[in-house]
Amino acid sequence: MLLSKLFGKTQREIPAEADTVSHRLLLKSGMIRQLAAGIYTYLPLAWRVIGKIEAIVRDEMNKAGGQELSMPVLQPIELWQKTGRDLAFGKGLFTLYDRKERQLAMGPTHEEVITELVSYNVQSYRDLPLLLYQIQTKFRDEPRPRGGLIRVREFIMKDLYSFDADDEGLAQSYDKMLNAYRNLYARCCLPAILIEADSGAIGGKDSHEFMVISESGEDEFIYCDGCKYAANVEKATSVKDKAESKQPLPAEEVATPGYQSIGEVSNFLGVPARQTLKAVFYIADKELVFIAIRGDIEVNETKLKNLLHCTELRMAGEDEIRAAGIVAGSASPVGLKDIKIVADESVTSGTNFVAGANKADTHLKNVNYNRDFKANIVADIALARAGEVCPRCGGRLLSAQGIEIGHIFKLGTFLSEKLGAYYIDASGISRPIVMGCYGIGIGRLMAAIVELNHDDKGIIWPMSVAPYLVYLCPLYTENDEVVKAAENLYAELEKLGLEVLFDDRTESPGIKFNDADLLGIPLRVTVSPRTLEKGSVELKLRTEKNTELVPLDAAVEKIKKLVSDTQADSQFT
Repeated sequence: MLLSKLFGKTQREIPAEADTVSHRLLLKSGMIRQLAAGIYTYLPLAWRVIGKIEAIVRDEMNKAGGQELSMPVLQPIELWQKTGRDLAFGKGLFTLYDRKERQLAMGPTHEEVITELVSYNVQSYRDLPLLLYQIQTKFRDEPRPRGGLIRVREFIMKDLYSFDADDEGLAQSYDKMLNAYRNLYARCCLPAILIEADSGAIGGKDSHEFMVISESGEDEFIYCDGCKYAANVEKATSVKDKAESKQPLPAEEVATPGYQSIGEVSNFLGVPARQTLKAVFYIADKELVFIAIRGDIEVNETKLKNLLHCTELRMAGEDEIRAAGIVAGSASPVGLKDIKIVADESVTSGTNFVAGANKADTHLKNVNYNRDFKANIVADIALARAGEVCPRCGGRLLSAQGIEIGHIFKLGTFLSEKLGAYYIDASGISRPIVMGCYGIGIGRLMAAIVELNHDDKGIIWPMSVAPYLVYLCPLYTENDEVVKAAENLYAELEKLGLEVLFDDRTESPGIKFNDADLLGIPLRVTVSPRTLEKGSVELKLRTEKNTELVPLDAAVEKIKKLVSDTQADSQFT
């Protein structure tokens, strides 16, 4: 490809709102262009990268036994209503009406469509197992698109769905996908970490995410170096430092004039925060819910939402709290009536807590669970934090920011039951098909590769996904000898099937070298009057600082070998 003919130009200035490395570099290199918030055009260089990532993904899915198909983007809303996931996705689901006023959804995922399709094509256990996948555009109305391609509203996704006769079969399909994902991440040079995850609006029993550690990541995960426990902060559990556990004392009112927050009350009374009970109020599908949790622990809203099985969860406003007759700042579950109380497990493992007295400027000392109050639900709704104890090995937990580059789910049978996807087993009994789903955002995968493969000069594409393998860079193109040598080399490399970006522009050496580094092509080949005087060309790998002079007549074989060796060495294993 001649660089002078390439659509898309490198940029010297980039928008101030480009807040991640990948966003800045993909814009600066002229690879993507924003059309609207969370909506991007992939220009030719980026599209070549996308094509190579898709080829790797497709190869690994096929090796695992996947069959590729293509499903409609437009989906009847009735399908989503049958499963109840129109409510679960809520405002994130793009919808529209056709000319006959029939409502349609623009698919954010395809569980409903694929399940209905399988229900028409599977009758017997002999038709199972199945692994069906597609690579297709999806739509989600993200409230806060960010990070360029990291969180968008329109995106390319590989979604595979497994269909098995039982849980044992699902476990085998799940393991196949785990291995396929590990292989494809290695081929993309991404050191992916497998972590436990919340299933979210997708639903199902178990799920895992693949993460890469990155400061640009919007997901926090908790992990243990000792036993390799790792989980998204939405899912993670921990062992908290224990509160005091002594003989329960009689409850006692104490004045706390002007003191409302946990910090203020604990300092005033001279007790640690872990000996206090915090009151937090949420609206769960229009119902006010009182949360009682130890004062040194934060509420995990994902755990709480899953526990309450609600569609919408938000913090209650002051007016809503007052309307329920509750005194904000001195609230307590003691004596509270007609309000659902959810207590974290932490309130049951200590004694003699300080809690609100449901009177202004007043608190209660020596509050004890069961004796002084009870909850409608007691469960783990606590946010795990770095420094707390690992629930598996007793070590100390750490945390990191990461980019999610894949999510896999054990769906079970809830979708197949609702959509009538049954099979007849060997005994003639009708049973629901056991399902799994496995997703990868292709554009986000490209962004993650850039986040982990760059320097202060630009992108450093791994050979496996680079838009071109060789950047052919003739200098001083007014020199006919340089031009001729470069054109001959270009023709020979193209004959070998090597992908070459030929910088035929009449730009200065500085501009050409800067653009070569910015675009991140793995191997730069420079032809100049100086190199030709020595009968050579200059080779430089993007990952290396040093250059190498190679005889012109041996250059093609050397380039071929360098490309081959770099491809073999660049995978994470």
